Amino acid sequence: MSKPIVFVTGNAKKLEEVLAILGKQFPKTVINKKIDLPEYQGEIDDISKLKCKSAMEVVKGPVIVEDTCLCFNAMKGLPGPYIKWFQDKLGPDGLYDMLAAWDDKTAEAICTFAYSTGNPNDEVILFQGKTKGTIVKPRGPRVFGWDPVFQPDGHDQTYAQLPKDIKNTISHRSLALEKLKDYFINQAK
Repeated sequence: MSKPIVFVTGNAKKLEEVLAILGKQFPKTVINKKIDLPEYQGEIDDISKLKCKSAMEVVKGPVIVEDTCLCFNAMKGLPGPYIKWFQDKLGPDGLYDMLAAWDDKTAEAICTFAYSTGNPNDEVILFQGKTKGTIVKPRGPRVFGWDPVFQPDGHDQTYAQLPKDIKNTISHRSLALEKLKDYFINQAK
């Protein structure tokens, strides 16, 4: 039996969402572990690869890390990979207020999952999903990061307002996880 894949997160809501999206048919066992990884700076792909390599050194086996970005088009992609810190300091209201001076309220949510087999000689594989939307005045429950301010294109509700089953089919995270799932299902054949 192969080793389980360790998903590095201490966020119970994120773990719940990831397991729901992967579903019972996912061909690998996924467990989670909270590891304090360095906060890298740079471009999205580089940050994801560095995080994955750091996690692999701790886990000593197959590992998945996730990096989420919220990119405001008016700000040329910022806060991007630094959204966690903006969210922590400003909350949903502050994120909305950041765009007060701009007419352009469009944004892109990007999720990148990085996978390592646990072998330091193997390349880190990236799976990325993107959802376009608009930053709106916060609406809905404030239980999951910036969900109350992100309204995906084609919907009149924010991520926070959408039923989980709908969000879990259109979100940046679900799009990235579908690619990850396809990779493992095709690998198992």
